[in-house]
Amino acid sequence: MNKAPPIVRKNIIMQVQNVARHYKVSNGLLRGKSTVKALDGASFKLKAGSTLAIVGESGCGKSTLARVVAMIEEPTSGHIEINGKLADLDEPGTRKSVQIVFQDPYGSLNPRHKVGTILEEPLLLNSKKSNEERRHLAIEMMTRVGLRPEHIDRYPHMFSGGQRQRIAIARAMMLDPKILVLDEPVSALDLSIQAQVLNLLIDLQDSLGLAYIFISHDLSVVRHISEDVMVMYLGKVVEAGPAATIFDAPSHPYTEALLSATPTTDPNARKKRIMLTGELPSPLNPPPGCAFNPRCPKAAQICRINEPTLKENGLAQVACHFPNLLT
Repeated sequence: MNKAPPIVRKNIIMQVQNVARHYKVSNGLLRGKSTVKALDGASFKLKAGSTLAIVGESGCGKSTLARVVAMIEEPTSGHIEINGKLADLDEPGTRKSVQIVFQDPYGSLNPRHKVGTILEEPLLLNSKKSNEERRHLAIEMMTRVGLRPEHIDRYPHMFSGGQRQRIAIARAMMLDPKILVLDEPVSALDLSIQAQVLNLLIDLQDSLGLAYIFISHDLSVVRHISEDVMVMYLGKVVEAGPAATIFDAPSHPYTEALLSATPTTDPNARKKRIMLTGELPSPLNPPPGCAFNPRCPKAAQICRINEPTLKENGLAQVACHFPNLLT
């Protein structure tokens, strides 16, 4: 009788609790300032070696969350724990453990520097390694991401978009982080190149045990790479859970609408397209109650008065007064 494979329990490497990021914006002369709640109370747990995808329309707070989690910006409130310890920006090891890869491979690399200088810079600022050691590690990382060692003396403009994104990934990996924040890392690339970069990310994760926070609006990509999914709307989390649950049995009407607009490769699959009316509300003037109620086909009076909170629904969590009930 064959034994069942052992259950691998992954440790929580990052925990984000009620993180918010608010900005003060001017209303004009003599009108004072208003507060934009770009991120309003997001919480999640990230398991070591896994991928958490964060999805939603443009303007929902995905990239703001990415910058806060990568400690580029400080949260207005809430806290972040890494390996069970409160993240301290003054501690040298904190920033090393979380690195970010940006969307635009053309704008994220300094065009005046050779690739070798770009890759060595994180080590120059955060370590005491010699010139030879930095050079050796840069060449080693170039090879790991699928580029030739001789490419190290070239400038960014001499590479294609896919190659530049590989360089950006290599730069993020130079400090040996445990978590990579990937902010739309393939959205600026052609489809064929997207697949190559995604396969590279999967290979790096398998070999190095990396945890990814994958920011995207492309749900077909998310389905390919993620284990868990978090759906955001107007700075808030409206649904979260295992990717299989979110894709096969979404609880929130907003998630249903996003999935209905996702192309499928199955010619026999028929999906009813859910058309959302209106635009994403302004974070300067969010609607009362549930922020999604002006566009929601299920909206009732309670939705316009009371804001729903995240509650357990099967394996997922959903913030909705009328969710699709899961068992």
